[in-house]
Amino acid sequence: MSPVSASSWSQPEIFALIGRTPLLPLRFGAEGVTIYAKAEFTNPSGSIKDRLALSILRDARNRGLLSADSIILECTSGNTGISLALVGTALGYRVKILMSETASVERRHLMRHLGAEIQLFQPTRGYLTGIELSRTMAAADPRIFLPRQFENPLNALDHEENTGPEIIMQMMKKVDAFVSGYGTGGTLTGCGRALKRHNPAVQIVAMEPAEAAMLSGESPCCHSIEGVAGGYVPPLLTGAAIDRVVKVTSADALAMTRRLAREFGLLVGTSSGANICAALQTARRLGPAARVVTILCDRAERYYSTSLFASPEFRANENSGQIPGGQLRQATAGTNPGPVATGNGAAATGQPAPIEPEASYAIGI
Repeated sequence: MSPVSASSWSQPEIFALIGRTPLLPLRFGAEGVTIYAKAEFTNPSGSIKDRLALSILRDARNRGLLSADSIILECTSGNTGISLALVGTALGYRVKILMSETASVERRHLMRHLGAEIQLFQPTRGYLTGIELSRTMAAADPRIFLPRQFENPLNALDHEENTGPEIIMQMMKKVDAFVSGYGTGGTLTGCGRALKRHNPAVQIVAMEPAEAAMLSGESPCCHSIEGVAGGYVPPLLTGAAIDRVVKVTSADALAMTRRLAREFGLLVGTSSGANICAALQTARRLGPAARVVTILCDRAERYYSTSLFASPEFRANENSGQIPGGQLRQATAGTNPGPVATGNGAAATGQPAPIEPEASYAIGI
């Protein structure tokens, strides 16, 4: 596939699905608060990074920085790579991704599925290792274009001009606090600018892993919240109007991500769970009437091989309720396998009916 001409670059229909994502009111009954969550996982590649990829590559084409033989090269924990693969290959460009060996294997599969090439590196210094490697490779090959997501001002500018105004419109101009983690810092900085311009009193809250609380002056360490706090404070956060920093443990982020799936049907990644944890802390501090907005960054399918899907209850459910294959065939042939839960209990009590753990059945074929 040859690159789309500069005059018709935006014609791939998939681009029309990027941005303008829904805002979901999530009522947490036990906590007595509602959190408003921007559903960025509804972007076509499944993450908020589609916005960044489209903005940077559109600008590069308009400025003549991309030619027919250009290679788009970026260091990423995964989501930006998937987004660059989607946008870049749709435009006819070769996309190469530098990725930490610690990132989930599902992200590698998605990038390859979209046509990107992948080179893994050992993250001896977090993201900095890959960033330095990308610069070395670009210096040796003039065909390489570096989006530079960690320092490119277009990253934050796109959120300032699009994501932030979307939130203001969807919240009918009433936002008390915005909560977000930071990987590149683009979402936190850009949305923060837009919201502060609209209402200087709005609180901008940064979420970071408790195990790598760099904004709090602590040293980075290993954590399980992929896509945030990659070992250094990114340049895009310089000068960002951050009013408060909230620390979230990996364990709490994982637990909340599972809760979002079971209580709300939201199949999202661990950073989304961490954002919700920080948003709940913020709402409790500001009061039950506070209108707190956060981001649901990406979808869960890129975390199947991670600790998100490795909890003891998952393993327990796999070993319970097994029945012989013959019995299962008999049940599915027309016999009633047992009572089915309905929503009547929820309607009567105002609470969801309890859901029993799923059983894993051995089918004899």
